[in-house]
Amino acid sequence: MIVDEADRLSIQSFEQLRDFYDQYGFGLVLLGMPGLEKRLARYPQLYSRVGFLHEFKPLSKEETRFIFEKYWDALGLRFDKETFTDLEALNAAIRITQGNFRLMNRLFSQVSRPMEINRADRITLELIEAARDCLVIGSN
Repeated sequence: MIVDEADRLSIQSFEQLRDFYDQYGFGLVLLGMPGLEKRLARYPQLYSRVGFLHEFKPLSKEETRFIFEKYWDALGLRFDKETFTDLEALNAAIRITQGNFRLMNRLFSQVSRPMEINRADRITLELIEAARDCLVIGSN
């Protein structure tokens, strides 16, 4: 079982998960914001069942570039590192997301809509900024 946003669960919810884990013996993955480990540590009956913890670090610029090139492909486009427009859009996307994979996914899910409306055949800085403006991520 995968539980996203586990940092938002109440102690009763954690106890229910612990009970299910004990009864059925399934794998349990808890995903959450930083601080989840400290919160779990306050509940020894649950924390004693934690096998390992992993903190996801932001992706490097090279990893982020690789992921974004895959997003270009998914939109049926070809990223051209020799084209200023593509590099400008890529650099803006890297700056906006700062290696946050979830944010990358959210940003590019918003890119297709303005592309369709504007009948664009390239991802541009303006499209990236329009997609960013659709998200609640602050300004960059």
